[in-house]
Amino acid sequence: MDIEQIGKDALEEIKSAQTLEALDSVRVRYLGRKGLITNFLKELASLPAEERKTKGRQANLVKTELSTHFETRKARLETEQESASSQTQFDLTLPGRKSWLGNAHPITKVLQEIVEILVGMGFEEKLGPEIETEFYNYTALNFPEDHPARDQIACFYLDDKHLLRSHTSPVQIRVMEKEKPPIRIIAPGRVYRPDAFDASHSPVFYQVEGLYVDENVTLAELKGTLEVFCRRMFGEQVKVRFSPSYFPFTEPSAEVAISCVICEGAGCKTCKNTGWLEILGAGMVHPAVFENVGYDSEKYSGFAFGMGVERVAMIKYRIDDIRLFYENDIRFIKQF
Repeated sequence: MDIEQIGKDALEEIKSAQTLEALDSVRVRYLGRKGLITNFLKELASLPAEERKTKGRQANLVKTELSTHFETRKARLETEQESASSQTQFDLTLPGRKSWLGNAHPITKVLQEIVEILVGMGFEEKLGPEIETEFYNYTALNFPEDHPARDQIACFYLDDKHLLRSHTSPVQIRVMEKEKPPIRIIAPGRVYRPDAFDASHSPVFYQVEGLYVDENVTLAELKGTLEVFCRRMFGEQVKVRFSPSYFPFTEPSAEVAISCVICEGAGCKTCKNTGWLEILGAGMVHPAVFENVGYDSEKYSGFAFGMGVERVAMIKYRIDDIRLFYENDIRFIKQF
């Protein structure tokens, strides 16, 4: 058989093959070990040398050309097969299936809610470093050199002058150093204290502190601000109580409590039968703090407040053990 005719016949069969199986049969028929082209090459041995050389060259050219056509046709059939398969795998008329959604940690949710409420009241969120110097963590906030809070057993010192911040108040100092009044900020963040890890204490926890500085800021404004916050956080029915207290960086200072959300002030185990739950500390910024940042304490006044986020979360969600927040039990976390 003429090699050119063999090539033409093979090319027609390649083009007409509609499946990969049919195409492979064509390949075996023409290019296999017992295929037509292989047999043609074997028969050349009986021909004169010059004729054998010419026809051998023609046969190899046909073989190479057919191999190229086989690969091209194979790639096209594979693409068509994949496309057809993907179309049959999905029924667009079927209803969608809901995937499992993650849930924010309760501490994260409460922190976000606190920030959202206070930002809605006109405060601006500010952040600061968790590794602080003694100046920002204590000295600038009017802590005396012999104050117990500065003791080695009361905080995490990294060296003689640096420590893990024990509150987010240093953020207030850094902001006042850079900006002039009026200032209305909140400073959320993580803080560190060497407390025992028990039902009501954790060595690492979150705080949100607030600061408002301007001319003629009064204690009445502080009281009104915190009453609005507490009612937005815990409900309009809660009552808010201010009791005298002491903090080095505020004067006067106050402890703020809300009526117990469990017994509504009647007295229960949660509030130790007092009817009240302490929620945060607050006060008017001490003049010495203003002097440490270069503010005129005769011209400016302001108030500050701070709260533990875990404490707020425990009250809001009726949790009696802070350790539950950190056990990473998905059964507990997904309830919120």
